[in-house]
Amino acid sequence: MNRQIAALLALSSTVVAAPAPAEVELSFYTGFQEAVDSKAKGDDGQNDFDFTVDWEGKSADMPPYYGFRATWWRSERIGYGLEFNHAKVYASDSDRKKHGFDDLELTDGMNLFTANVFYRWPGQWASGRITPYVGGGLGFAMPHVDVERGDSDTFEYQVTGPAAIWVAGASWELNENWALFGEYKGSYSSHDIDLDNGGEMETDITTNAFNIGVSYSF
Repeated sequence: MNRQIAALLALSSTVVAAPAPAEVELSFYTGFQEAVDSKAKGDDGQNDFDFTVDWEGKSADMPPYYGFRATWWRSERIGYGLEFNHAKVYASDSDRKKHGFDDLELTDGMNLFTANVFYRWPGQWASGRITPYVGGGLGFAMPHVDVERGDSDTFEYQVTGPAAIWVAGASWELNENWALFGEYKGSYSSHDIDLDNGGEMETDITTNAFNIGVSYSF
């Protein structure tokens, strides 16, 4: 846990070190998220495995998919911020059973923490109330690992590797403080997971999501 806290503090310092912002925007979102098939390889402490996983997002299943974002707009167009994204992936039942896994998922969050940069075009349409934006970020993944195969049963949070996100969307201003937004959000994360019995698993996961959310600015 100490290394997880240290990693988050190091990520936060990249943004906190900046001067006080002109505008702060706090955002919450949920949506529909899925993942691209990817290779999973490693060993459970006794037997090796190497196969392509059909990952599923199951966005509405508990715990649901969601995220929080804080953006410090340093000018009318450029902002910096921090984001927590509670993405998740499940191996399909057929893949899991075929390769001898009782559980194979990162589902109490695949949990991506990123430091972001955003660019926006204020007031482009609808009498200045619609603002398109794009953005991206770099950080790390801290999933809750739920992997069970044979005598190996791993059920814990781990910092597993680097992560990146990319976003494109638009916000609709409701009033001076509140806005609604919709966006496409993609992510890439690399996971080097420690399994029980001295085993390990490596997999790289790409997700695609369509988000809707609400923002409060002050």
